[in-house]
Amino acid sequence: MNTTKRVSLFLTLALLVTLALPFVSAKAQDGGLLATVKARGKVICGVNPGIPGFGYLDSADNTFKGFDPSFCRALAAAIFGDTEAVEWRPIARAADRFPSLASGDIDVLIRNTTFTAGRDTAEGADFAPTTFYDASTVLVRTADSLMTLESLKDLTICAIKGTTNERAIGEAMAAAGATFTLVTYDDIDAVLDAFSANRCDAVTSDRSQLAGKRSSNANGGDWTIWDANLTKEPLGPVVKAGDSQWLDVVRWTVYATIIAEEKGITSTNIDDVLATTKDPETLRLFGKDGELYKALGLEANWAYNIIKNVGNYGEIFDSTVGEGSPLGLPRGLNALWLNGGLQYAPPYR
Repeated sequence: MNTTKRVSLFLTLALLVTLALPFVSAKAQDGGLLATVKARGKVICGVNPGIPGFGYLDSADNTFKGFDPSFCRALAAAIFGDTEAVEWRPIARAADRFPSLASGDIDVLIRNTTFTAGRDTAEGADFAPTTFYDASTVLVRTADSLMTLESLKDLTICAIKGTTNERAIGEAMAAAGATFTLVTYDDIDAVLDAFSANRCDAVTSDRSQLAGKRSSNANGGDWTIWDANLTKEPLGPVVKAGDSQWLDVVRWTVYATIIAEEKGITSTNIDDVLATTKDPETLRLFGKDGELYKALGLEANWAYNIIKNVGNYGEIFDSTVGEGSPLGLPRGLNALWLNGGLQYAPPYR
């Protein structure tokens, strides 16, 4: 073979390899995090250990409970059919959330974490659907009658270090033309300890976190949470960027709970519904028609296991933070889109 032919053959082979790379990469994804989780036999979930209603370690039975842990259990149900196939990694400090994800110490972060452009692009993270539409706000002592940003002028406000709330309060106070002193602590417990000791005149954080902590604090009855919101704080699961199959599994785990609520399917009536329904989407979602589940890398009954063992979105909300819980939070923006809220799932087809 002469030199010209050798060069031509080399260039042809190089082109074929280049064209094949996307297919090789897609195939390699089959051995991504989902395969690792399956081989391990459990999903490692990073959660908050200390926010009543949203994520906390119940000392009575030493188990993690709350809104966020429910989605960890839903993910385990989707993959293994077992809600207890979870290894819990408590992350007390907000600043440790993204390092834990980046290092591979956790498979998924489900811990009151706000979806922002900066985090989505600069933290090596991908956000799954928003599970709780929240807002940053302010907590004060009722007796102090501090109910506006202007009333906080020249006072001290405490916040959690490494959260979006630090920036939110700074921007809000600047817009109001009010100077103030910001003091930050590693976690919400330290913030509230400082507040209780009168080292702060006010506290800023997500409304959900403030409500949870107020409900369990001995002084909570003397505290007021503002009705006004400072920012939007959409909270939801987060995974390490670069593994679209794993993101899909987490994403559709959330969507399955929403679709089920849209269709009125609950943990108690699911068997009756499946015995009689002719609804095409319901049949697809619960593995009775088609093979969409194969693209997710899951079994046909993945969504059935979620709803039967954990419940639909409304059941999760009500039992952990809603009307069926000590927090008694209204659905508000977290109502289904059918009821004027923002919870909406793409079609499963």
